[in-house]
Amino acid sequence: MSRPHLWIRAEARPTEQRVPIVPADAARLIADGFRVTVEESPTRVFGLEEYVAVGCDTAPTGSWVDAPQGAVVVGIKELPEDPADLQHTHVFFAHAYKGQEGAEEVLERFRRGGGELLDVEYLTVDGKRVVAFGFWAGYVGAALAVLRHRGELPGEVGPMSRADLDARLRSTREGRAAERALVIGARGRSGTGATEALTVAGCAVTRWDRVDTVRLDRPALLDHDILVNCVVSAQPREPFVTEADLEAPRRLRTVGDVTCDVTSEANLLPFNTAITTWQKPVRRFGSQEHPLEVIAIDNLPSLLPRESSESFSAELGPLLPDLADRAGPWAASLAWFRRHVH
Repeated sequence: MSRPHLWIRAEARPTEQRVPIVPADAARLIADGFRVTVEESPTRVFGLEEYVAVGCDTAPTGSWVDAPQGAVVVGIKELPEDPADLQHTHVFFAHAYKGQEGAEEVLERFRRGGGELLDVEYLTVDGKRVVAFGFWAGYVGAALAVLRHRGELPGEVGPMSRADLDARLRSTREGRAAERALVIGARGRSGTGATEALTVAGCAVTRWDRVDTVRLDRPALLDHDILVNCVVSAQPREPFVTEADLEAPRRLRTVGDVTCDVTSEANLLPFNTAITTWQKPVRRFGSQEHPLEVIAIDNLPSLLPRESSESFSAELGPLLPDLADRAGPWAASLAWFRRHVH
């Protein structure tokens, strides 16, 4: 069976420290006949020397544009704006199929260049995703929401370890009554991570899943201190919090929007239409009397870069032998690309 040349690019986003394939898994791939090239990166949580030690080739930052034509370029988040035409096969989270801002421009770059997008979000078996950062996105999103609710979230956030994050959650709960926290989408990966973080924080957790969103009880939703949204929707539906709710009396004060579909028509929190950032993690809505603060950071797992990278790489690695033939979950992702490009 043929093995493609994997080219792990440096991330364009300065705050992105994750990597799709960690050194230990790169070593296993090389032993299985893959060639792995890793670009230099000033931000990646794993040092270039760790990849060299297991037999990876190295390349300058951004040199994927000149990679051999058969190389598969693997990353996490968005590509840089140049080049205008994309000729290679790319594996990353493109967020290009639900009408998100900039989606059509991304697809047009592939059309012009003749390249191929294998969006990680659409690697599925029987419609279910098989590779995701979901657990850690939910974990970090819920943890930041708790810290903000407790007045302990600083003006900026940055990468940390899970041990440090858990220590902050535990220390800030001392002497407090347990906050009422609602996780919507609690049975999924993100919901599972959110629930675990809220439990560490000592919150009283309510778990909602599909049936609860179909029969949405908004008064019950608003009667929580913290809401963590982990629901991915492919089409518009009844929102969880509306513009009218912002001005009304309610218990809800803090939202962790893990899904972060802020520019999509499927946004279930439509009052918020912009992401927040590491530098400015919180947006404030509502009145002074009835405030509502939202955290909508779209690369939450990168705040726990080592743990999230190891988890993601462990799921992606076993799929890579089928990449050359576009078999298994790769076929599902390719079908989405062809549907939207041709």
